[in-house]
Amino acid sequence: MNAGFIGVGKYVPPHIVTNADLEKRMDTSDEWIRTMTGIEERHIADESINTSDMAYHAAMDAISDAGIQPEQLGLILVATVTPDRPFPTVAAMLQERLGAKNAAAMDISAACAGFMYGVVTAKQFIESGTYDYILVIGVEKLSKITNWEDRNTAVLFGDGAGAVVVSKVSEGRGILSFELGADGSGGKHLYQDEKLVMNGREVFKFAVRQMGESAESVIYKAGLQKEDVDFLIPHQANIRIMESSRIRLGLPIEKMSKTVHKYGNTSSASIPISLTDDLAEGRVKDDDVIVFVGFGGGLTWGALCIKWGR
Repeated sequence: MNAGFIGVGKYVPPHIVTNADLEKRMDTSDEWIRTMTGIEERHIADESINTSDMAYHAAMDAISDAGIQPEQLGLILVATVTPDRPFPTVAAMLQERLGAKNAAAMDISAACAGFMYGVVTAKQFIESGTYDYILVIGVEKLSKITNWEDRNTAVLFGDGAGAVVVSKVSEGRGILSFELGADGSGGKHLYQDEKLVMNGREVFKFAVRQMGESAESVIYKAGLQKEDVDFLIPHQANIRIMESSRIRLGLPIEKMSKTVHKYGNTSSASIPISLTDDLAEGRVKDDDVIVFVGFGGGLTWGALCIKWGR
């Protein structure tokens, strides 16, 4: 029995902040932001939109796409570092709001790698036969912990949610391999005090190395070679980091997902948001071999190799 994705969904808040908007409030420029990050705009949630609200809308889309009912869910996993409040968890709030009365619920805190941690956790429960359907959501309202006076970080982040339903899929499809990791000694380079603090240079060096190594690792664990990969969906943090992973795998530019320009870095939400867009636009097809790879505060990382399809 292989676990895979049978439904996807996303939500981004309607308010868009462009680079030109940021030029008016801090010493930066559209040209600099585009060159250094690849970001052109990001969606920012206002005070009326909470993390749980974004998660709910993405969840409803994924459940509908999977063709199931909320009461069929056995578990809800929400990857976030920006919950509405310390507790109850966003997952528990969703369980009630969705009407998923038979589901257990918990949040996972692994920063930008949280979605991968959630999917790998779901895989174990599906393949052991414990649950039939698991909802995994990556969601962040990073705007509430962003220091809008720090031009080095304020230009990077956006808000949003992406969701998947994990269940058993047909033979040969689904999650072929995975890797999760952490290096707590690097926690000092990316953390939240009152606001988000980042040593960009150190995080960049770590990300370039780890994203490439992890992507290669899951390919080989799956018994495949780089040339077998059809599509790469990297964490949408910075176009230069993403490009380093693509080049390391020897993939042409059209085989890498790119949504960072319109959403910015949405942390744990970035990979499922990108996946939802890529499916809608026909870039991901049945039986494609896809590599997902990301990194985040902790420092944490994770990667998946998946053969797409139900």
